[in-house]
Amino acid sequence: MNELYYIIFFPIIAGVVLFAIPDRIRTVKGIVSLIVSVISGFFALKLFSFPSQLVDLDLFSFLFAEDSLMFNILQGANRFSTFNIDNLSKFITIAICFFSLLILIYSLAYMSKSRSVRNYYPYFLLTTGLSTGAALTDNLLFFITFWGILGLTLYKLISTYDENSSAAAKKTLILVGASDGIILLGIGIIWKVYGTFTISELDIPTNYPILTIAFLSLLIGSFTKAGAFPFHTWIPDYAQYAPASSTAYLPASLDKLLGIYFLTRICVDLFRINEWLTFLLMLLGIMTVIFAVMMALIQHNYKRLLSYCAVSQVGYMIIGLGLGTPLGIAGGLFHMINHALYKSGLFLSAGNIEVKTGKENLEDVGGLSRAMPLTFISALICALAISGVPPFNGFASKWLIYQGIIDFGKEAGIASHFWILWLGMVVLGSALTLAASLKFISGIFLGTKPDQLSEVKEVGILMWLPCLFLAIICAVFGILASQIVIPKIIMPLAGKFDYPGIWESTSISILILVSIILGLIIYLVGNINKFRTEDSFIGGETFREETGYSVIEFYKTIREFKLFSRIYDLAEQKWFDIYELSKKITLGFSHWLSLAHTGTLTLYAIWILAGLVIMFIVLI
Repeated sequence: MNELYYIIFFPIIAGVVLFAIPDRIRTVKGIVSLIVSVISGFFALKLFSFPSQLVDLDLFSFLFAEDSLMFNILQGANRFSTFNIDNLSKFITIAICFFSLLILIYSLAYMSKSRSVRNYYPYFLLTTGLSTGAALTDNLLFFITFWGILGLTLYKLISTYDENSSAAAKKTLILVGASDGIILLGIGIIWKVYGTFTISELDIPTNYPILTIAFLSLLIGSFTKAGAFPFHTWIPDYAQYAPASSTAYLPASLDKLLGIYFLTRICVDLFRINEWLTFLLMLLGIMTVIFAVMMALIQHNYKRLLSYCAVSQVGYMIIGLGLGTPLGIAGGLFHMINHALYKSGLFLSAGNIEVKTGKENLEDVGGLSRAMPLTFISALICALAISGVPPFNGFASKWLIYQGIIDFGKEAGIASHFWILWLGMVVLGSALTLAASLKFISGIFLGTKPDQLSEVKEVGILMWLPCLFLAIICAVFGILASQIVIPKIIMPLAGKFDYPGIWESTSISILILVSIILGLIIYLVGNINKFRTEDSFIGGETFREETGYSVIEFYKTIREFKLFSRIYDLAEQKWFDIYELSKKITLGFSHWLSLAHTGTLTLYAIWILAGLVIMFIVLI
C-alpha cells in the first residue's frame, strides 16, 4: 500500500530536507510544508476507500543490493513493519493531517509576527509524519520509536528565548521522556510473557500482578502524552512559553489525539481491564476534570487558563473509555476530536490576541470584541463548545458520556456502584468550565479597552480564517451530531449502541435558534419607541470611563475561599507537580550522597568494605 509511504515517510523526509534550507527564507519553507501536508492529507483520505487490513511494508530494502549490509538490516526491520489500517487508525490519521494543514496555514502569518522557533517547519513536518506512523503501526517497537522521537520534536517546537521558556522546554522533555522509558518497561514485560510486539495479536488479562504492571506502565505513557492528572504539569508551562501555533498543534490537538488513541488501544484492544483498574480510571478521570478546572479559575495568564481547561477535558475522555461500553467509548472518542477542534480554536485565538496586543495577562487586556470581531466570534463559539453549551459539539459528546455513566450503573463491579458520584462530578466540571471560559471571554473581549490598546485591529485572513473555520465545525458537529456525526463517524469506531436518553441534536438546534429569534422580535417590538440612555452601574456605583471592572478580582473570591485557599497554596508551592517533587527528591538524595564525598581515603575504604559485606550477604 503505497499510500502509507506518502502519509508517514514523505513528511519525515521532506522535514529532514528542509533543515538544509536557511531560516531566512522561512516563508518558502512554510509553503513547501503546506504542499507536503496537502499531499499527505490527500493520501490519508484515500485510506477510507480501503477495507480494514494489516499491511506489511518493505522499508526501502529494494534500494540496496541483495545480501548487502543495508539490505540485511532493513530486511530485519521489515519483520516489524506491520501497519493496521482499521477504522480507528484511519480516523486518527486524517485528524492529524487536518490539524497539521490548518495550523500550517495559521503559522505562515503567525511565525512572521511572533518569537520564531528555529527550524519550525522541519520539526513540524517531522511531527506530522511521526504522529501518523504512531497511529498506524501495529508493532509496539515501531510505536515507541515514533512516539519517542515525538518527545524531541515537542521539545524543539518551544521557543527557548529566556530562562523560563528553557525551563519549560526541559520540564516537557524530562516528563515525556521519563514516561517513554516507563512505556518501554511495559513493552518489555509483554515481550517476556507473550513473545510478540504485534498489537493485533495481544489480548492480555489484568488478573496477574506482572501484567497489571505492564498495563499501568503503558497507561502512564498515554496519560503523560494526553496531559492527564497527575502527569499533566508540563502542559501549563508549555502553553505559556511556546508559540500559540505550537501549543495548538501539540498539547491542544496532536498530543491529545495520540494520547487518547493509545489509551483506547490499551483499554479496548491490548488489555482486558478488571473492575479495580476500571475504578482507578474513573477516579483519575474525575480528579483530572475537577482539579484542573479549579486551577483554571484562578489563572491570570490566559494561555495558562486555557491549558488547565484542556487538561480538565482529558478527564471526560478517560471516563468515557474507562466505562468500557460502546456508548462510553463513543463518548470518549467523540469528545477527543471535539476537544481538538475547540481547544485548537481557542489557542489560535489566544495567539491572535498575543500578536496584536503583546499582552498575556487578563488584567492587561479587555474590550477587544469590536476591534477584533472575527477572533471574538471564533473564541466565543469555541468557549461555549468546551463548556458543553448546546447546540455545540462539546455538549453532544458530554451528553454521550453522561448517558454512558447512567447506563454503566447497571453493570457489575465496584466502579458501577459509584455511578451517581461520577455523574455529579462531570456535570460539576462542566459548570466550572463555563465559569473559566467566561473569565477568558469577558477578560479579553468585554469591559473597557485599555488606552494602550486603542490602535488594535483584527489580524489578517491567514490567522482569523483557521479560528473561524474551527468554530464553524464546532457548530456543525453539534447540530448534526445525532443524524450524521455519531452514526456515520463515531459508531464505526466504537460499535453500535442505543441512546438511553432522548436527544435529537438538529431539532434542539432549531428550537434554540427559533427561541433566540422570537426573543429578539419581542424585544424590538416592545421597546422600539422606548429607548432611553442611563448611566451604567456596577456594584452600586455609577460607571465612568476611567472605571472598569476586573475579572481577576471577581474570581479572586474562589482563591480566598477558606476551603480552597490551603489547596491553592500547596499547588502554588508545586506540591502537586510530579516533576518538581521528583526533582526535590533527586536533589535531596544527591545531597546526602555528596556528604559521603569528603576526600578522606579511609572513609572511601569503609564504604567499599561495607558494600562488599552487603553484596556477600545478598549472594549468600
